[in-house]
Amino acid sequence: MEKSDDGEGKMGAKEIENHRDWADLTHVCLINVLSRVGHEDRWKGPMLVCRSWLHASKDPSLFSTFDLEPRFQSTTSEDSPLWWRPDFEAKIDGMLRSAVDWSEGRIEEIRVRHCSDRSLAFAAERSPNLQVLSIKSCPNVTDTSIAKIASRCCMLRELDISYCYEISYKSLELIGRGCPNLKVLKRNLMNWLDPSQHSGIVPSAYLNALPQDGDREASVIAEHMCNLEHLELKFSKMSDKGLALISDGCGSLEHLDLFGCANLRSQAMEHAFAKLKNLKKLVRPNFFIPRSSFNAERYGHWRLYDERFQTGAFFQI
Repeated sequence: MEKSDDGEGKMGAKEIENHRDWADLTHVCLINVLSRVGHEDRWKGPMLVCRSWLHASKDPSLFSTFDLEPRFQSTTSEDSPLWWRPDFEAKIDGMLRSAVDWSEGRIEEIRVRHCSDRSLAFAAERSPNLQVLSIKSCPNVTDTSIAKIASRCCMLRELDISYCYEISYKSLELIGRGCPNLKVLKRNLMNWLDPSQHSGIVPSAYLNALPQDGDREASVIAEHMCNLEHLELKFSKMSDKGLALISDGCGSLEHLDLFGCANLRSQAMEHAFAKLKNLKKLVRPNFFIPRSSFNAERYGHWRLYDERFQTGAFFQI
């Protein structure tokens, strides 16, 4: 457009911007833009713009990592109960299956919550390069899909199965045997000492399904995961015996988190910790219950624990 003497007909920068066709961006440029957008946000906007944007949104290079953890961390507590509904699980399953499919086998890191056995088994079969798997709070993930992870994803180096109560010690054994590169294991449980903090969020039936076989899990970890460097067992019910096995079998541990492990005694802990020569960070079982909310019937046994071992750990003024 030619510029007239009085400036009429001139297209300003803003007008040019309004007339620019974003669909004409090259595929490389689109991928560069989309790589800066969160995984869930791509489903909500860019994929619906036009065919070229949809095509770019499925590029395998965008799916070496599939991480929904920021979405869960940023959600308010009011929305948390919705995560346990079947329709929410179905949504997460759909996103995970799509990400795995579009990655064309390149996916190396998966961080989701509330997926099911179906989608995780799908991921296991198509993710030979998987190195990091975090599936916290998945009530419908069982030993079945973890067995497939263990047999298909031998490069796994980090596993977080915290709050997954349908996963048993059998899975830990299979992972230990099939994934020799595993360095990080997070097997944290919910706070069974004071379950009121989960009330209204986590279904009561699920809270009551808390695993009781802490020593058996500790035994499997000690025998089959001797190369671990980072281990988290918050609120595990293992006893002194289980901790002793871990200290004997996992000599490479640098990080050990035992917060809330109320069945451990001070003397046994000190003996076990002395064996872990590489330990750099240790989180002890200290757990505080405010005296203002103390209920003798509910917490009386922890008062006896405190008096017996003189830890001063369970009650705070």
